[in-house]
Amino acid sequence: MKRVIVGLSGGVDSSVAAYLLKEQGYEVIGLFMKNWHDDSVTISNECPWLEDSNDALLVAEKLGIPFQTVDLSEQYKDRIVNYMFSEYEKGRTPNPDVLCNREIKFDVFMKIALSLGADYVATGHYCRKGIIEIEGKETYQLLSGADSNKDQSYFLCQLSQEQLSKALFPIGELTKPQVREIAMNLNLVTAEKKDSQGLCFIGKVRLPEFLQQQLQAKEGIIVEIEANNPIYNLKETNFNSLEEQLIAESTSIKYTPEMGKIVGKHQGAHFFTIGQRKGLNVGGTKEGLFIIATDVENNIIYTGQGHSHPGLFKKALRIQPSEIHWIRNDLKLKNGEKMDVMARIRYRQELQKATLHQFESGLYVAFENPQSAITEGQFVAWNIDDELIGSGVIS
Repeated sequence: MKRVIVGLSGGVDSSVAAYLLKEQGYEVIGLFMKNWHDDSVTISNECPWLEDSNDALLVAEKLGIPFQTVDLSEQYKDRIVNYMFSEYEKGRTPNPDVLCNREIKFDVFMKIALSLGADYVATGHYCRKGIIEIEGKETYQLLSGADSNKDQSYFLCQLSQEQLSKALFPIGELTKPQVREIAMNLNLVTAEKKDSQGLCFIGKVRLPEFLQQQLQAKEGIIVEIEANNPIYNLKETNFNSLEEQLIAESTSIKYTPEMGKIVGKHQGAHFFTIGQRKGLNVGGTKEGLFIIATDVENNIIYTGQGHSHPGLFKKALRIQPSEIHWIRNDLKLKNGEKMDVMARIRYRQELQKATLHQFESGLYVAFENPQSAITEGQFVAWNIDDELIGSGVIS
């Protein structure tokens, strides 16, 4: 009998995942990950870990499976929290959920599971795993979940072949309503529990307060750039090469305060992200102000009015060579090669038509239509049909 360790989070998805595996004849063990001790920065009653671990225990008892809690808070602080601080400090916006899957669930947690004699690790993600044969060798595919409304393959875009080989996604073929229905029929305590929001395993966090633990607040100016600023009307340039064009299209505009007018003050450019409109506290504009750029070095935030402001849009993005990740190594591009894909730059975004271009200077993702709020530090992931084949950190 194959042994599977399920990451029981105290939510409905992992509860049903554990039940389905037991039905399929696996020996199932539930493991709850405790990743956080500091309640001072969580918004109280929004998914505190204590309540979650309790619910996970009740589910395990109901399903008749062994249950344990593992404390991974030290590794979580090292690999996720410290990384977040350093990224925000550089003016980049990290995605802790993607990292959490790569570094915690499918690395630290997986190693613990394998040391307990597990054959597989299972989670309650809405995605599917495929197995195909390439040159006589098993190759694993990361496929989107059957519920297109809940597809979570994006969050697993940094997994490797090795990690996928040991992963199971029992609810990938189901829709959310079906998962809830199974939980209701089983009378599970998690059946009607709301989905947790916020940082994985921490819950909802007041981000500025969370970041202020290490990043100092410092007053700076908010500058508004008009949509008709001449910087947006640059004439068509004749580029010497495609690479030169892609570098230009993926490079952010360097704004200076002289280009616009000062409309307010903020408490630290590193607390803000491109595309953000909440938290600026600047009134009196015809349309809402959106952040179009942050200058962490000089502590300046640049904004523009309305969600169609030209400063929000870019045609291409670049991934540094060291941050390109292929789940399907057999599809990896060589320098000078290109590939048509469907890509997204954030979770729940509709897939967008794009072309990948690989050069020595990095991998460029050129979109058919300009994209709003391409944000440094976030992940771009690319698909062929319903298979996610690679990803990278936007630089």
